[in-house]
Amino acid sequence: MNMTVAPTLSEQEVRAYHDDGATVLRGVIPSHWLTRIAEAIARDIAEPGPFVHGYPATGGKGRFHGNLRIWEHDADLRDFCLNSPLPGLAARLLGSENVNLLYDQMFVKEASTPNPTRWHNDQPYWPIRGWQVLSFWLSPDPVSRDSGALEFIRGSHKWHKFFQPERFGETEAHDDYERNPDYLTIPGIDAARGDYDIVSWDLEPGDLYVFHALTVHGAGGNIRGDVRRRGYTVRYTGDDIHYDTRPGTNEHLRRPEFADGDALTAPHYPQVWPR
Repeated sequence: MNMTVAPTLSEQEVRAYHDDGATVLRGVIPSHWLTRIAEAIARDIAEPGPFVHGYPATGGKGRFHGNLRIWEHDADLRDFCLNSPLPGLAARLLGSENVNLLYDQMFVKEASTPNPTRWHNDQPYWPIRGWQVLSFWLSPDPVSRDSGALEFIRGSHKWHKFFQPERFGETEAHDDYERNPDYLTIPGIDAARGDYDIVSWDLEPGDLYVFHALTVHGAGGNIRGDVRRRGYTVRYTGDDIHYDTRPGTNEHLRRPEFADGDALTAPHYPQVWPR
């Protein structure tokens, strides 16, 4: 890939991201990257990094394994976050001259893990403010509705609403999130699904979800008994993002080196575009 030019995206794909807050990009991650990601996930399950969070399946045989900031100690994931097609894609989608890595995260639902991922939006969890921030989500496995494909509420990023963070399941990390008086309670979306424009896509290895940090999304459980769902996501920021010390964010994503209003800089938030 030309290191100075973003990978090609159609105007329709860029417009779908901006208008809908979420879209799918097909076949953009080469197989050699997927192999390295799968190997890194296996390493983290065997010897988890410091921010691991997991729980056993409810009424199933599987387990959920999650972790974040894995790029900081795994060379393959660091290489992917910094040098894969993602930074160029982020620059094109964000419309930003510069792109910084925010952090990465994994969400592994083993076979027969029926636990859903509740509806939420991401930015309330993160100690940042601004508009130019997105996530890419991929899997080395085929992903379908019955194995835990993500669902998105189309256009919900334009609600400009911050919903109160809550814990995801009975994880080993039992700390509840600090309440922020400016946050809202997420509505009962599953009880009124017809009131929302919910979209989802199946994925093949090499495909990506891309979605805005305020887009409301969730996922069903992996009710398949024969398929894993190894999700891996990378978050990037653009020029208008600054550090935010508001209450209610994830303590494992806070950086005491940064004051409120600071620009995100290396080494904690390395610039990945231009390379």
